[in-house]
Amino acid sequence: MCGVIGIIGSDNSRAGIAPAPSWAAVDAYRGLLALQHRGQDAAGILSYDGHSGMFSCEKDLGLAAQVFDAAKLEKLSGNMAVGHTRYATVGGNGRQDIQPMVTGIPFGLGMAHNGNILNYYSLAKKLTTDFRRQLMTSNDLEVLIHYFAQFLVEGTEGAARTETFTFDNIRQAVGRIFDTMNGGYAVVAMIANEGLVAFRDPKGIRPLVIGVKETDGGKQYCFSSETVALNYLGYHYIRDVAPGEVVFAAVTGELHSAVVADVPEKAPCMFEWVYFSSAESVQQGTTVYTARLNLGKQLGQRARQEIMRGKIAPDVVMPVPDTSRPAAIAAADVLGLPYREGLIKNRYVYRSFILNSQEKREEALELKLSPVRSEIEGKSIFLIDDSLVRGTTAKRIVALLKKYGAKNVTLGITCPPHRHACYYGIDFPDSSTLAARDRSAEDLAEWLGADDVIYLEEEDLRQALGISKLCMACLNGKYPTEIGEGVVFSAERKKSHAAGG
Repeated sequence: MCGVIGIIGSDNSRAGIAPAPSWAAVDAYRGLLALQHRGQDAAGILSYDGHSGMFSCEKDLGLAAQVFDAAKLEKLSGNMAVGHTRYATVGGNGRQDIQPMVTGIPFGLGMAHNGNILNYYSLAKKLTTDFRRQLMTSNDLEVLIHYFAQFLVEGTEGAARTETFTFDNIRQAVGRIFDTMNGGYAVVAMIANEGLVAFRDPKGIRPLVIGVKETDGGKQYCFSSETVALNYLGYHYIRDVAPGEVVFAAVTGELHSAVVADVPEKAPCMFEWVYFSSAESVQQGTTVYTARLNLGKQLGQRARQEIMRGKIAPDVVMPVPDTSRPAAIAAADVLGLPYREGLIKNRYVYRSFILNSQEKREEALELKLSPVRSEIEGKSIFLIDDSLVRGTTAKRIVALLKKYGAKNVTLGITCPPHRHACYYGIDFPDSSTLAARDRSAEDLAEWLGADDVIYLEEEDLRQALGISKLCMACLNGKYPTEIGEGVVFSAERKKSHAAGG
């Protein structure tokens, strides 16, 4: 999972004042700050200046605020920019794998993406053997940018090569990408002197939205993983990029779009609402905050059944901060119980789930949460978390609460149990690492040190989100695309982790 953003506007978009040469890059940087929760491994911005005909790029390991300063942003001139904040799921953690990436052939092309190309390894091999391309990274984006560049020149399969540029080139190239690339992905790309391209996989697994800003000099467009970046930058949300759609914002201000692959079974990732997206964002027309409130209501109703059975008797409802807070508030309302903050989050520690090794996750948890003894001691606690993946956080939190005097702890999870690998951009391609894989709720409670565990069911999740068609493969093993290369993908990712990548 990563965050992507693309910005484009007219060269004279700030008419009446001397145009800021790096305004697009500055907007991209500010957008990355709003999307920082989507990836903390690295950050990068690529810009294009039509006056000089040059791409400029700055990227490095670390948070966006650590990677960029005023001097670096000033170097990123031009009216187009693409930004990326990285959470590594393919490739290593080296600088060579940081996005965005750029190539000078055929038109001058820069690109960033969020997601995974599941058949990356076979496509990378084909590039080196059939096309004699020497790959310089182990990132699936490099394969994607090479194929897209090739398809831009070739057009439809079997057609004559072209050196001219039209939107039809883009539409045909994206169509061939959809035919070639298996996985979940949202892509933003710059074509030198032409404009900004955005497209989303045919199943719509990974999110992408469009925003517009009216200025004295014309329209500016923004493509982003989430609406939170649009809001922060002052762009008006137009709509989501549809699954299987390509959108092109030309340097002249026109917006072109075409649905290239219209498949009946859409499958947006449910984890965007449950955990990953910012609470302020709207995904697929559903507000993330409202979805989490609804999840809490559903969990509260399930807990009430357990209370009526006499199985649990909580005194307070408590969240694991921060994403679980709306659900805990809603559950407390349903149950008529006090809501209490018993765990205070250290905001200067990484989100432990998206750190890329167990050792790092455990180190982060030592500093991540501080207990409030007065709200814990002697209490029967209904502790609410958004999801249970590897169980690292939950196990330590339960132990922490009991260490500080909790009478007992019932763990409520606003998501059904994760029992299957994800190959689409969430970093658990190996199901053996999942806490709930072979455990019942009772076994899981014992393993965690909790007194009880309460999960939601899949139908609860659909009702809470108000969306019937979702990717829930990590819950039920029903994958929206072919996963024949999933074993290879999982094995290669395990090698990367073992090597420290």
